[in-house]
Amino acid sequence: MPHTFVILGASGDLTHRKLVPALYHLFRKNRLPKETRIVGFSRTAFSHDAWREDLAKAVARYVGNDFDPGLWDRFSQHIYYHAGDIGQAADFTSLAKQLAQIENSQASTRVYYLATSPQFYEQAVEQLGRAGLADENGGQRRVIIEKPFGTDLATARELNASVHQVFRERQVYRIDHYLGKETVQNLLVLRFANTIFEPIWNRNYIDHVQITVAEEVDVGRRAGYYDNAGVLRDMFQNHLLQLVMITAMEAPVRYEADAVRNEKVKVLQAIRPMSAADVHRDTFRGQYHGYLDADGVRPGSRTATFSSIKLWIDNWRWQGVPFYLRSGKAMSCRTTQIVVQFNEPPHMLFPDGPRDAAYANRLVIQVQPAEGIQLQFETKVPDAGMRLRQTPLDFRYQREFRGVIPEAYERLLLDALEGDASLFARADEVEAAWSVCDPILQEWAKSDLPTLYPYEPGLWGPEESTQWMADQGRLWFDNCPVLH
Repeated sequence: MPHTFVILGASGDLTHRKLVPALYHLFRKNRLPKETRIVGFSRTAFSHDAWREDLAKAVARYVGNDFDPGLWDRFSQHIYYHAGDIGQAADFTSLAKQLAQIENSQASTRVYYLATSPQFYEQAVEQLGRAGLADENGGQRRVIIEKPFGTDLATARELNASVHQVFRERQVYRIDHYLGKETVQNLLVLRFANTIFEPIWNRNYIDHVQITVAEEVDVGRRAGYYDNAGVLRDMFQNHLLQLVMITAMEAPVRYEADAVRNEKVKVLQAIRPMSAADVHRDTFRGQYHGYLDADGVRPGSRTATFSSIKLWIDNWRWQGVPFYLRSGKAMSCRTTQIVVQFNEPPHMLFPDGPRDAAYANRLVIQVQPAEGIQLQFETKVPDAGMRLRQTPLDFRYQREFRGVIPEAYERLLLDALEGDASLFARADEVEAAWSVCDPILQEWAKSDLPTLYPYEPGLWGPEESTQWMADQGRLWFDNCPVLH
């Protein structure tokens, strides 16, 4: 069946930097479904050829050496443009006519990608429904919605209700690009395609889990948005909780969308709700020096640019194992990593062996950059009595596989075109994630506790965060990154 990929908000940065380069890569690899057309919709006045020329410059810049002018010419013949305003119903009526013309009135699978500002999501979906563009008359219709999906539980529920008035849940694909990353998907394979980890992947052998998403950059030109969102909405509700779910979930009965997402939702439902006292004790926040000087930040803003949070998952596998989540701007480096810290041996036989829990076995999943996995274990130092040293055993994508690791959007867009929702969030999953974050946001908004600690850019957040962990007998794993 022919496919049509319609981008609403097509003149924006996301289209030029991520979406069309990803579609071009899929075309280059012969992975796009046959007869796939791409249609852009936005207010900017473009002809078909003018938009193709505009996209060619962007794709050449973002794909680098993979850009082939001849291949682009063939690919661009499948690209069309329709000027229109999301606020104008007539523009969607004319879009429907153009799509029918492009598709020669054939039954086609259409995917609508909302690359607009989040404030236009509900209006865009409503207009699609009013123009009959969501009707499945022999073909299939899907809609992809970018984060943020709401700003709290109430707004997420409102958005879900609005979307469900036009599209059924099976047609809705809520995208989080972290789930398209090769290393995140490889974590599923690590856990469920190997027998060696399952017996120890539980409270009996694991002391705690750390998940860090550190950004070296500051808020930059996003300061106006960030000052209203803050680190919890920007990173925790989506990216970090997605990594928690993949790390902690049970094996699904089969690898298909509903089975996978059922297990992910169970993790969120098992996370212990936080009381006000819990928020004060188990969350930590900071703000880097210079944030208040950024253009768009309110004077005296108390928006957190760094946070660390301790969560408990109250189920059979994870009872008593803390999950430490950490993210921040203007930190030492850019890294995303999952650290599974195993327990110390119950009895140390060797007098020169380590006495610190930090030297116990550790599994590090490096999501980005330098993607790979490292297992750290104790070995004997030659000719040194019984002195021990921690030694790494690692797997690195760049060493094991040739070529460039594909962008996350390649996998996700192809899955959406093919109707595989395994790596997309379901309505109940989004709402459950907000249920975890809402008590923290509400307490932070009404209280001066926990303290907002300052930190210098280029560090791993406030020094007090290190002490916060030390007070619990643990250490943050601060590496930039562990694999090189």
